Amino acid sequence: MKTSGNQRIQMRFIDEATITKVLSMRDLIPAMRQTMIDFSRGRIEQPPRRMSTVQPHRGFFGSMPAASAHALGAKLVTFYPNNAKKNLPTVMAAIVLFRPETGEPLVTLDGRLITEMRTAAVTAAYIDAVAAPDVKVLAVLGAGAQGRRHIEALSHVRKFEEIRIWSRTPQRAEQLAAEVGGKAMSREQAVRGADVVVVATSATEPVLEGQWLRPGAKVASVGWAGADSAEVDAATISHVVIVDSREGTLAESGNIRQFNAQIYAELGEVLDGTRPVNPDATVIFDSIGMACEDIAAAMLVYEKLQAASKSA
Repeated sequence: MKTSGNQRIQMRFIDEATITKVLSMRDLIPAMRQTMIDFSRGRIEQPPRRMSTVQPHRGFFGSMPAASAHALGAKLVTFYPNNAKKNLPTVMAAIVLFRPETGEPLVTLDGRLITEMRTAAVTAAYIDAVAAPDVKVLAVLGAGAQGRRHIEALSHVRKFEEIRIWSRTPQRAEQLAAEVGGKAMSREQAVRGADVVVVATSATEPVLEGQWLRPGAKVASVGWAGADSAEVDAATISHVVIVDSREGTLAESGNIRQFNAQIYAELGEVLDGTRPVNPDATVIFDSIGMACEDIAAAMLVYEKLQAASKSA
């Protein structure tokens, strides 16, 4: 929205129902792939995420800005693990976009769905890069929004013959298994022999034990419950470790910090071929999420809506 003189800018708000109509994994996965490459090549300016604790309510509040030649904005996000008991989303957010060329405010978007989808889309880009084309068994630890969304995203890059699901709440595992044609089972049963393992929990102690992993398994840990909490154990994180951001992960990832894990590469370096991964290696992707992912996904939504309005 262009303005002149003292004309006031009126920002539009894009709600989740509108975002749902235009944001798809088919478009989002390649967008996240390019965003990760751009970040690792230094094309994006992004300070580490700042997280504050909301002590009385056991929550977290974060600010996440990012800037590039093509996208400029920030996300404000809350993470309240106990919301699951209240039938509320554990992650909620608002994203503000600005015009990169002039700094003008463009639009504000509900960030909950964008956060959920971009997390899974980044994992899908990772799995597409490092997993064999014929992987057959997917294990998902965590049956919440991220568990469900990861099954959707990964189905765009691989065809799994078996989907195994575990949750601390067995009923949720059974429900998700019924929805996706999978099987609910124990953690160890789910992980043993699985080709791809996704850990998507708010656990403060490890739920994945490295001794269960088959050699060559590809793992994504996407849950977060604080900079000093880990959802995977030392044996898991002793393998080849890929992160979204070295700086951000060293500041915020309990998986990395608690076990002094050695980082092999950023995902963008793997995706652009500068840091290749041995196909036979057991690989762990430690994902904390980055502002540039949110801003790129939000710009994708904005541009799709702009294109639709012009063609109407």
